[in-house]
Amino acid sequence: MSIELITLSENTAGKPGFASEWGLSILVKTDETTILFDTGGRDAAVRNADRLNIDLGLVDKIVISHGHADHTGGLVKVLERKHPVDVIAHPSIWDLKYVKRPYEGHHAFIGIPFKRELLEFYGANFILSKEPYQISDNILTSGEISIVTDFESIEPIFFTKTNNTYTSDSIPDDLALVINSPKGLVIILGCGHRGMINTIYHARQITGEKRVHTIIGGTHLFPKTTEQRTQTINALKEIGVERIGVSHCTGFEASQMLAEAFGDRFFGNHAGSVISID
Repeated sequence: MSIELITLSENTAGKPGFASEWGLSILVKTDETTILFDTGGRDAAVRNADRLNIDLGLVDKIVISHGHADHTGGLVKVLERKHPVDVIAHPSIWDLKYVKRPYEGHHAFIGIPFKRELLEFYGANFILSKEPYQISDNILTSGEISIVTDFESIEPIFFTKTNNTYTSDSIPDDLALVINSPKGLVIILGCGHRGMINTIYHARQITGEKRVHTIIGGTHLFPKTTEQRTQTINALKEIGVERIGVSHCTGFEASQMLAEAFGDRFFGNHAGSVISID
């Protein structure tokens, strides 16, 4: 099974001439199908696809990791290139999502920056499922991920709004894309809000495959303590992850810790990166 992971949107550009933005979008090409995982924050996914001569009209499905703007803000630009198309996600992507950071003192909207009706007008056919969704024989979404570790949790800065009342957001819509390859699982994270290790445990459970070949994407380790990052690294080693490529919400300190722990099994993943798994 041939797998190619092309990062179209990320905080940093790995090559001259590529656009960067706060967000994430990864094109997943396999023998079975072509999937766009997230659409970035604005227009970098489309701009970098053009630079790589990638025709987004050939995308079979779009998967949304969760309903934050930095993963959905490029949806209209992508839909202008590919429509109609199935957009697979958790139902809670449509919650009104906010963040309240201590230094800001107010709730800032960070949800999907488009109305559902507009996206459907542009050709999005939303398939919303809390359960894992089978896309092809060997590719599925994780569905809702249980938090089972004692060192991974949602930061208390996230909220949803209902009837003008803010309540804590457990981000149940946070999901991953899972490829069950002959070499083991390839797991693609959006932000990993519900925990990278929780996500791996869940992926192993729903597929029955214990080997983990590659983890790639956002890990949300940048706001974590050194102790939490160390616990994550220890768990990754115990699991036996063969390769880990981090992006977006990992942060420089956590990336350095991962690089020191995994050596040449670690790689930075940036806009323009192309990873092949044969």
